Amino acid sequence: MLKIGLTGSIGMGKSTVGKLFAEAGIPLNDSDAVVHDLYAGEAAPLVDAVFPGSMRDGAVDRHELGRQLALDPAGFKRLEAIVHPLVRKREDEFLARQQAAGAEMVLLDIPLLFETGAWERVDVVVVVSTDPQIQRQRVLAREDMTEEKFNMILSRQTPDAEKRRRADYLVDTSNSIAETRERVLEIVAELKMRIAKGDFRNA
Repeated sequence: MLKIGLTGSIGMGKSTVGKLFAEAGIPLNDSDAVVHDLYAGEAAPLVDAVFPGSMRDGAVDRHELGRQLALDPAGFKRLEAIVHPLVRKREDEFLARQQAAGAEMVLLDIPLLFETGAWERVDVVVVVSTDPQIQRQRVLAREDMTEEKFNMILSRQTPDAEKRRRADYLVDTSNSIAETRERVLEIVAELKMRIAKGDFRNA
């Protein structure tokens, strides 16, 4: 079973591209969605123990957690130590289900693919990118986003140029959704052809 790693910096359109792969019939494990689910359940009391007051009604209050992290950026390491093992467990469960179902390939949407070393667990890396000005416009249009918060997030992410350099496939979302979908379908078709040729014997 071929494992495709999908990544891209904030505002690049990674979530949209992930959905397009899913529309093309590729099973998707979305790490962001998994984190949202964990924050509403088993991770909440664990996070609250390290970041007191960050839990509201049994779920992590992301705004309060973000406020605490902005005051103490070193807290990201403590948060990752809690969340990453839980996310990895969900990923392993997803892979086991898809393997049992006979999936030819799967897509792992991992925002910090390079930063956490997750690229070593996948067979192919797809990077989503766009023009920096488009990225900035998209991100700053989000609710509760500020220049300071945007720059803090960027500082924790591998630079886009480095991601592009390390990509096996690149999806540029600067243009229309139709063009982005066409690029995704091209990648899926090429990967299926490469699987048929035996390019990924150990996948």
